[in-house]
Amino acid sequence: MRERIRAHGPIPVADYMAACLGDPTHGYYTTRDPFGAKGDFTTAPEISQIFGELIGLWTVAVWQQMGMPVPVRLVELGPGRGTMMSDILRATKVVPAFSEVATVHLVETSPLLQERQRETLAAASVPISWHADLDDVPNGATIVLANEFVDAQPVHQAVKRADGWHARLVGLDAGENLAFTLAPAADPAIAQSIPENLRDAPEGVLYEWRDEAPTKMLADRAARTGAALVIDYGHAEPGLGETLQALRAHAFVDPLETPGEADLTAHVDFSALARIAADVGARVDGPITQGDFLRRLGIDRRADRLKAANPEKAETIAAACARLTSPQKTGMGGLFRVIGFAAPSLGPLPALEPPR
Repeated sequence: MRERIRAHGPIPVADYMAACLGDPTHGYYTTRDPFGAKGDFTTAPEISQIFGELIGLWTVAVWQQMGMPVPVRLVELGPGRGTMMSDILRATKVVPAFSEVATVHLVETSPLLQERQRETLAAASVPISWHADLDDVPNGATIVLANEFVDAQPVHQAVKRADGWHARLVGLDAGENLAFTLAPAADPAIAQSIPENLRDAPEGVLYEWRDEAPTKMLADRAARTGAALVIDYGHAEPGLGETLQALRAHAFVDPLETPGEADLTAHVDFSALARIAADVGARVDGPITQGDFLRRLGIDRRADRLKAANPEKAETIAAACARLTSPQKTGMGGLFRVIGFAAPSLGPLPALEPPR
């Protein structure tokens, strides 16, 4: 990173984030398995099998809503270790007709994580293929799942100054350490891209946004061929302030301290996702909180059945479900949100609220 900055000058925050996460040789996701207790963070599928099972039943319900097309492509973006897909495929066996016509497509760029996914899904009874990009998945009836995927997409940042909005960059300080800085000139294009109700923000505030192309691609695919479900942490309305964060060994660290060795993420603006999807003609349902979504899918009833079958694990099961649904700071139920995109003809997606 230092060599790049010395050669070309300070780089946008989004470019820094993209390099830290995806560099082929030194990138965070290309060099390690970051999941679980021994990694840097834990995702919902790693907390409880119930999460993936409920997503699996949601997937079958959407397939039925689509008219049970043959075949149907089940796509997961950023599938981690393959844990969620494994739980999905186990749950969907209760509807043999779905399992007989489904093909699984995992969009994953990390060779190391691809290997983990192959190990996890070795016993799967459906065809599985890997792709570098959603565009590489063959056309046809499709259901796309993206759990904690958007938060790792690079985020742009700008800071308000007296003369306008200046792009935030990563450069070097006097000691050759990575440091945040600002572009010397205000960028009128940034001002035009900021929601109107935020443009009169006071000096010193920071605004974040992501490139629209990935969401357009996802929403367009859903609008043409089926549906997509996005689950992530973030806010329902646009706002100001920094959410870029780095996580290492389950603790927050300085995003500039160890590039390539910590997970970099930023909160998802669900209002932006909804706007982009609607602009390309997709139906948009939600967002709603993860807690509400899982309760509507029956997480409490599923947990009760698991506890009855495994009384020695009842406390563990209850704690996991509470973590997935609780709106408290220690839970994921309030901070995480769920939004769906679909073909306009499909009608309301299961467990999600129709657009207002």
